[in-house]
Amino acid sequence: MRELRYSINTTLDGCCHHEAGLPPDDESMAWWTGRTSRVEAMVFGRVTYLMMEQAWRRPADGGWPGWMGEREVRFAEVLDAAPKVVFSGTLDGADWNADLVRGDAVDAVRRLKEQPGGPLSVSGVRLPAALAAAGLVDEFEFLVHPVLAGRGPTLLAGLPSLVHLELVERQEFRSGVVAQRFRPVGPGAPRPA
Repeated sequence: MRELRYSINTTLDGCCHHEAGLPPDDESMAWWTGRTSRVEAMVFGRVTYLMMEQAWRRPADGGWPGWMGEREVRFAEVLDAAPKVVFSGTLDGADWNADLVRGDAVDAVRRLKEQPGGPLSVSGVRLPAALAAAGLVDEFEFLVHPVLAGRGPTLLAGLPSLVHLELVERQEFRSGVVAQRFRPVGPGAPRPA
């Protein structure tokens, strides 16, 4: 059974909006590049897919935008090449190395996890919350930035019940960012098919 990891940047107060003032540094960009290179497919809802595509898709001319430094290009190349699964009822298509899936995302992800293959990664806000509520998330990876946003979407808002987690890995970066990886335990933890 394939594992599903939820990975996201967040502020100390749980805000996960991409405009929350979470400046990347060399260590966090290297962390994201490494994590992305180790998954078989990225799972996105429409909003996250479009946001990531706008920022990280290789332009048609083949060159990367001038705002990207070496660390951003390394990440962009890994993400650009990664297979993607996009859940949307409104997109006409998804052509960034992606399969567009319509219908119930929770059931579709459950079926994806039952297929042979490597790990899957999900990012975003609403889709991961639905998958966590259904007990489909095997690992939670948070890059916690030393920033208080005070507003914006927060992590896993609206979960119907507590999800107990055990810390599996913790890494501190020079910038003050802390990478933490958790696994659900007890009631609600994912169970093998």
